[in-house]
Amino acid sequence: MENFVVSARKYRPDRFDTVVGQEHVVQTLKNAIKNRHLAHAFLFCGPRGVGKTTSARLLAKTINCTNLSADFEACNECDSCRAFNANASFNIYELDAASNNSVDDIRGLVDQVRYAPQGAQYKIYIIDEVHMLSASAFNAFLKTLEEPPPYAKFILATTEKHKILPTILSRCQVFDFHRIKIDDAVKQLRKICESENIQAEEEALHVIGKKSDGAMRDALSIFDRIVSFSGNKITYADVISNLNMLDYDYYFKATNLLLSGNLAGSLLLFDEILNNGFEAQHFLQGFSEHIRNLMVCKHPDTLKLLEVAPNVQAKFLQQSQTCSSTWLLNSLNLLNQTDFNYKLSKNQRLHVELALMKLCNLQRAIQISTHQPMVDEKKKIDVSSSATAPTSIPSEPKPTLPPLSVEPPVSISSLSNSSGIGSGKSAIERLKEQVAKNKEQNQQDSINQVQVVEERGENKDFSEADFQRIWTTYIQNLDSGGKSRIAVFLKDSPIKFITPLKVEIELKSTLENETMDEERMDLIPFLRRQLQNYDLEIVFTVNKDRIVHLSKISKPDQLKRMVEKNPQLGDFVQGLGLEIDY
Repeated sequence: MENFVVSARKYRPDRFDTVVGQEHVVQTLKNAIKNRHLAHAFLFCGPRGVGKTTSARLLAKTINCTNLSADFEACNECDSCRAFNANASFNIYELDAASNNSVDDIRGLVDQVRYAPQGAQYKIYIIDEVHMLSASAFNAFLKTLEEPPPYAKFILATTEKHKILPTILSRCQVFDFHRIKIDDAVKQLRKICESENIQAEEEALHVIGKKSDGAMRDALSIFDRIVSFSGNKITYADVISNLNMLDYDYYFKATNLLLSGNLAGSLLLFDEILNNGFEAQHFLQGFSEHIRNLMVCKHPDTLKLLEVAPNVQAKFLQQSQTCSSTWLLNSLNLLNQTDFNYKLSKNQRLHVELALMKLCNLQRAIQISTHQPMVDEKKKIDVSSSATAPTSIPSEPKPTLPPLSVEPPVSISSLSNSSGIGSGKSAIERLKEQVAKNKEQNQQDSINQVQVVEERGENKDFSEADFQRIWTTYIQNLDSGGKSRIAVFLKDSPIKFITPLKVEIELKSTLENETMDEERMDLIPFLRRQLQNYDLEIVFTVNKDRIVHLSKISKPDQLKRMVEKNPQLGDFVQGLGLEIDY
């Protein structure tokens, strides 16, 4: 039985011209060979499977070749090239730093450097995964790396450049390898298909290239797996089945159903996806990418960001015309939040279904907020007949969704301008003051925004005496209703009329102000109804000058103040014969 060689090895580049997707590195190395400007140490950095080790081996073979071609490629015919291709070269050493990372290993390498090459111009050392070397090994390597013999060349390769010591980086010529583009991966796969007499759909090769995530070696491994599964004819259906990927059509159907407000069809489609063995989060992530692709199609300049096969691109362009940018942006935001909270949810299916329910109502909410005419049922987006037919359910009137109010973030410039820099306060104190101001403003805004819907007649004028009478009645109601603590400090709070319709209630502390956060929602409607004037505005303020620190008052005076506010406390003290402990 003939031994099978995987495509990643069988089609490994043997010339610089066949390296995929790294033209910037290849051109620089060929120019260095041409001009005899070879550095003594190279560092190849980049993701896995993009050609770092392959480029290092090609560089080592090329600089020792005795019969370079006109474009400065290795001839593959001289003794040095044949020895290299047969893995029998005595002048090129490959070291795996993951398993040879000790000081002794590096010392052995340094000892070998002392000996000149045999029958070649250079002695080349390729150290793969160099970031795995220990700190001591790096330090033992520094001197040799900085001042090697003229015949020694070092080529280091790593996937984690940030783990390399700066002293090593400064001694090397650094090359950053890029991720392989999907189009480049597809071109390489197509060449292999032609060489192996394999028929492959363009869409299938695009899926393989996308699944490889920028690594050509991964793309070739997936390709071998698909060939073993489907034989010499690779189809899109076989690829998504073998890679456990959702078909594009599911996302197109889901978008049409959501745009048309078909909640039943959306839930049934999601149920079909789950029954096919896919995770709900898999659907979430794929659908988010689908919405992103639709957003990309909205502008001709961003169309190049859509990395799909041409026939699928046409579908995206067609569907993007039926979606508004507002709907796409809100949908993408909602899906992103749903995906973010997916792991925290105890009922993950319901979590996703709730998101679908919101998306179904999103189009109508946008139409209401922008005063657009409602879409006629007969003009709704036509859903493909291949989608699961939803069970007919009685339609219910959809609620009108009010536009969402988003609180603006705290501006850094406003903090710096309003916090009084140079006043001696710390940055934290200034920040606390600004946050407190913003909180008070937001509270007031929320009061102004939340209005009680009630039958109201014509506003009537009222006097300050009328207000005081209703104010006293409200405090008595609080006292009898079990809210005596609120009644006590409201009774002591001065009332000031800013305008005939704007009343300021002065509180003594921020604690009292926080207590009134919930109470004011009952207080303001009560005063407006009793005074029969719905333009009345109540403002609560905190007068810092009235804040009294109890630590500065004697204990008898403290007790006296407490008894004045709560006479029952005095009876309690006398009844038990309590005395103040000085």
